[in-house]
Amino acid sequence: MRSPAAGAAKNPPASSLARRVLMPARGLLLLLCLPWLVALAGCGGHAEAIKPAAVELPLIKAEVVNVQPRSWPTIVRAQGSLIADEVTIVGAKVGGRIKDIAVDLGDTVAEGAKLATLEQDEFRLQVMLADAQLLQSRAALGMKPTDPVESLSPEMAPPVREARAVLDDARARVERLRQIRVRNAVTQDELDTAASAEGVADARYAAALNGVREKIALIGVRSAELSVAQQRLDDTTIHAPFGGFVQERHVAQGSFVQAGDAIATLVRSGKLRFRGTMPERHAQRLALGQQVTLSIDSLPAPLVVSITRISPSVDEMSRSLLFEAEVPNEGGHLRTGLFAEAQVVIDAAAQSIVVPPSAIIEFAGAEKVWKVVAGQAKEQVVQTARRGADGIEIIRGLAAGDVILKNGGQGRLAKVEPTFPAQPPPAVPVATEPPDSTGGEGGGAEAGEDPPPPVTAPIPHTTRRPIER
Repeated sequence: MRSPAAGAAKNPPASSLARRVLMPARGLLLLLCLPWLVALAGCGGHAEAIKPAAVELPLIKAEVVNVQPRSWPTIVRAQGSLIADEVTIVGAKVGGRIKDIAVDLGDTVAEGAKLATLEQDEFRLQVMLADAQLLQSRAALGMKPTDPVESLSPEMAPPVREARAVLDDARARVERLRQIRVRNAVTQDELDTAASAEGVADARYAAALNGVREKIALIGVRSAELSVAQQRLDDTTIHAPFGGFVQERHVAQGSFVQAGDAIATLVRSGKLRFRGTMPERHAQRLALGQQVTLSIDSLPAPLVVSITRISPSVDEMSRSLLFEAEVPNEGGHLRTGLFAEAQVVIDAAAQSIVVPPSAIIEFAGAEKVWKVVAGQAKEQVVQTARRGADGIEIIRGLAAGDVILKNGGQGRLAKVEPTFPAQPPPAVPVATEPPDSTGGEGGGAEAGEDPPPPVTAPIPHTTRRPIER
């Protein structure tokens, strides 16, 4: 058996092994730090802290842009469809059976063109009946078919003349009896009888006059009935109320229709309407006559039109304002229902800070520019809004008078020797704003303000001298 002491001598404790390993490492560290300790001791213990040597920044020559507000019209994008200027469902004014139909889907019709015809035999008989009743009423007054009713005086009608003659005779008899009654040639009873006969004749005259007037009125009734019958006969032929295209045909030959039933649907396509919506935040800035640029997939170039109608109220569900713009369509090359995207210029005089697209660099989802400050290029995070063909609007991160590198790809931490490009006349951008974007005008100047004058003198830069060791 082994003794415990022998085992302990053969397997020393772990703490003893650790001290044996660390002692050589400490000696090596002391040897490495000895020169530094000697240097510090040679300085008498009063040496100052050693400063790192300054790094000399490289110098780059780059083209820079002096940021200034410029004309940047406020443009809002809207979506909508082209609708017909007029759409109507042409119906039958009278009931009957379709005799023939003259149009079909897609046909072009002129104003007043025949669309369909109903069977007319029954309506012709009604016209004949009304005409015969009118002739009967005229004959009762002794009028010819061609005599105008206005030329007939009720006092000149035969029944009235007859009653007038009887009345005149009764009045003359009464007058004669009164003259001879003075000489007692007639009795009072005979005079009273004659006076009564005069009253009866007067009443018969008034009745005859009223009867003639009634018959004249009846002639007017019969004339109106004849006109109604003739109109119903004319209504059996259905005409187009305006020129356009047949969008749908609802009946066929032999169909029976009631008054008001649909015959065909017509659309007027000489001009169309673009109907779109404007977000509520821009509703107060929408006005008649504002320019609208329409982009339609089937057309190679956009159409420029103007707003012609604006709804008086904002839709409570979508919180948007409905507007319309007339679209010329003389050749009929556009169809109703086409989808269109509109760019509405709601403020043509607006200004904003705009930088060239080449100045923007994107990294890790952030947009940056290289800003020149005190002659050195530094990164500057910016927030962009609308984008155009020759510029990008900046709404946060830059201010008027800032200088940035025109080409962001050249940017790095360096001193900059700036060069300024020639100043071309500003062009009106073609920019769009998403319908749901919330930032589009925050970075620009107020509309109507004059932009500050461009800087023509180069911005001086400073050169740092390296620290002497």
